Amino acid sequence: MIRRPPRSTLSSSSAASDVYKRQVSTQSTGNIEAAKTVASLISSTLGPNAMMKMILDPMGGTVMTNDGNAILREIDVVQPAAKHMIELARAQDEEVGDGTTSVIVLAGEILSLAQPLLERQIHPLKIVKGFTLALTDALKVIEEVGIKIDLNEPASVKEVVKTCLGTKFGSRELDLMTNLAYDATVRVTRVNAVTNHKDIDFKRYAKVEKIPGGDINDSVVLDGVMFNKDHIHAGMRRHIENPRILLLDTALEFQKGETAVNVEITSDTDYDKLIQQEEEYIRKMCKQVIALKPDVVITEKGVSELAAHFLMKAKITCVRRLRKTDNNRIARATGANVISQLSDASEEDIGKGAGLFEIKKIGDEYFTYITGCPAGSACSIVLRGASKDVLNEMERNLHDALAVTRNIFLEPLAVLGAGALEMEIACRLMENSRTMTGATQVSYQAVAMSLEVIPRILAGNAGANVIRVITDLRTRHTEKGGQQWGIDGVTGEIVNVNDIKVVDPAAVKNQALKTAIEAACMILRVDDVVSGVSVKDDRTQKKAAPAGAEDGGDIGPVQEQ
Repeated sequence: MIRRPPRSTLSSSSAASDVYKRQVSTQSTGNIEAAKTVASLISSTLGPNAMMKMILDPMGGTVMTNDGNAILREIDVVQPAAKHMIELARAQDEEVGDGTTSVIVLAGEILSLAQPLLERQIHPLKIVKGFTLALTDALKVIEEVGIKIDLNEPASVKEVVKTCLGTKFGSRELDLMTNLAYDATVRVTRVNAVTNHKDIDFKRYAKVEKIPGGDINDSVVLDGVMFNKDHIHAGMRRHIENPRILLLDTALEFQKGETAVNVEITSDTDYDKLIQQEEEYIRKMCKQVIALKPDVVITEKGVSELAAHFLMKAKITCVRRLRKTDNNRIARATGANVISQLSDASEEDIGKGAGLFEIKKIGDEYFTYITGCPAGSACSIVLRGASKDVLNEMERNLHDALAVTRNIFLEPLAVLGAGALEMEIACRLMENSRTMTGATQVSYQAVAMSLEVIPRILAGNAGANVIRVITDLRTRHTEKGGQQWGIDGVTGEIVNVNDIKVVDPAAVKNQALKTAIEAACMILRVDDVVSGVSVKDDRTQKKAAPAGAEDGGDIGPVQEQ
């Protein structure tokens, strides 16, 4: 009889180590594959020849767009790494407004090139170290090749905005959309006289109003605000020049009890007294309003019919139930203050900065215009278009253009686009990697090679011979003074980017590199995914089990003997 020799403790430890390595490799491979899938989904939406995606939402509607963030936020995913990738697009959109597709594609390519390093049993932390070094050097390259933008020359700023819009649906009306974005950003910019800090909050003070119908060329940036409301009484004026505007955050109606109120009437005159008290209360409020001599009263709350009658008699136009954001925008445009207590209102709270108050009917709806506000720092952008789908896509494009204009105003530094910057960084990183050794060198080179994905996709979407074009472009960038060479996204040919005037904000490129590389580092550091859903379900089942059941036991069906 032959006996098998006992396993040594060393072989047991080695086997456990191998199992752990396989577990880490399997989990990392799954995360990388998920990231590559998300990146491949939107790679065709990059560049001037970008294709659009049609997405079906849960309510049965459709969304047609080529905006990376708009596409990914409509997708329902379960894999944790894929969810993390989708969050990258949202973070990029909130921070700089543009480059959402680039950051996803770049992160997916970095992880794809990290996969062979993991298969060679290189520890993830060593890969992360090389990635971090590459990020630091890439940001230095952006500072070196950056181009200063003169904010006193609108044409220079508009060239950057045109590059942003050139890859989107709105490129067919490039000049119009560029002017809309530039004018709106200039309108909402406030400069602190002490610190010289610029406050550009276009999300709150540059409202986009979409009105279906008309021509896209009818779109305009108003020197004031516009909202979808009508006055509350047929006898009120619709056209007022140089109006005095009073903004309220209180109701012009009888204040009702917060809870159920029961009133007992014992005589036939009691009800008349209640009505009279309510009328006197409203009359008193209206007298306080009329004493300020406003031409227009706008409130966020309700206005009773009796109050509307008193105001109409005083030749005051009233608009009720306006959103707070619209009210704040009117205050910033006209110089008025929003009043919460009528007793505290004074002449200083009246807005006198508007030149015209007008109510127009467009289609079947009424719109209120408050325009002629030269000193105001708020505006409304009126978009006209054939259908709601066109208007929604134009709004998304305009949001990106506004964000790019804001970035240039805050940080007037631009870099060459069309893949020229990415290829220049890649060549410089490959040159720097020659002084390195070991795992740091190969991970450093992985970042350099991954940056070539941007010009590669631009050439592929343009229908060019990708291998020949990328090889030629790489060769030109290795030569001295070749940093201006890029890819024409329309023809797929190698061109001087200065000739086609494709420039991007440095802030967008900086944020895209930081987000993509840091996200790749986080995903590589994950060795296991632990879910708390099943544990929670087990606890719920234990609580629902009968009192006679033992811990961990199971009560089966009782069979009759």
